[in-house]
Amino acid sequence: MSTVSSPLRVAAFGECMLELQGPPFGAPGELRMGQGGDTLNAAVYLARCGKARGLQVEYATALGDDRFSTAMAERWHAEGVGTALMRRLPGRLPGLYWIETDAQGERHFSYWRDRAAVRSYFDAPAGDTPLEQAAPTLDALHFSGISLAILPPEGRDRLLAVARVVRRRGGMVSYDNNHRPRLWPDVTAAREAAQAALEVATLALMTLDDEQTLWGLADAAAALRRTLALPVPEVVVKRGVDATVVRSAEGRFIEVPTVRGVHVVDSTAAGDSFAGAYLAARLTGADETTSAAAGNRLAARVVQHRGALIPHEAMADL
Repeated sequence: MSTVSSPLRVAAFGECMLELQGPPFGAPGELRMGQGGDTLNAAVYLARCGKARGLQVEYATALGDDRFSTAMAERWHAEGVGTALMRRLPGRLPGLYWIETDAQGERHFSYWRDRAAVRSYFDAPAGDTPLEQAAPTLDALHFSGISLAILPPEGRDRLLAVARVVRRRGGMVSYDNNHRPRLWPDVTAAREAAQAALEVATLALMTLDDEQTLWGLADAAAALRRTLALPVPEVVVKRGVDATVVRSAEGRFIEVPTVRGVHVVDSTAAGDSFAGAYLAARLTGADETTSAAAGNRLAARVVQHRGALIPHEAMADL
């Protein structure tokens, strides 16, 4: 008698905001509304890449009870991202950000997020949030430096406690450094949170520029050596157009070329899409080289479109 294995249950925690995108402020042009957030973007791409591979992806966050929040949750559901770990907080609203993109595809952000509902996700008795209750059933957890920054210290500790539960049961704990200085009261708090995350992570997805900013490292080569030596079983270092570098759990160093000759329209979600593709591959048995190549291909496709989430048809041949 054959047995059917249960799908891997993967959760991502973080913030999704309403996204306004248009020309530079004051210039004529069309204004468009969408949604985005680093771990939500990763979760959507993970769901897309992992759908045929039996991955069950869920997003843990908090939204309000307004129409914008409802529309956002409906969009996630349509993308195959489960919402059972989400909290709806009456009277609260999602955050909002405006993107301006220059001629080279580089982004400039303005944020309205101080009272975003997700900041109160862990405002409940210890162990009572959907994510905490689900922790013993999770095969993987993905979060980021932004996930940590938007939480108060107690919430941050509770998120890391969930990560420890997942790791103890043999699951993957994926941490994307995504350092945004303006979200932290000071650099000391940011560094302490990053170190705490790296102590529990099994996979570190590190953007080298962010590591240099966080630790004040002007020399890229020295920053790369430091990052690859982090006490995490598997480390992936993203370096823009330069080859992605992976240090495997066995101590092997692997360089995986990025896709060259790409016309960058909008760099939004380049790292997030890499994370989604990499996680989908690794969780379903692919090696580090294959996974990084998949991440680089998807990131190269994403930056050729505007907005965080590109059309499904743009991924059809990947």
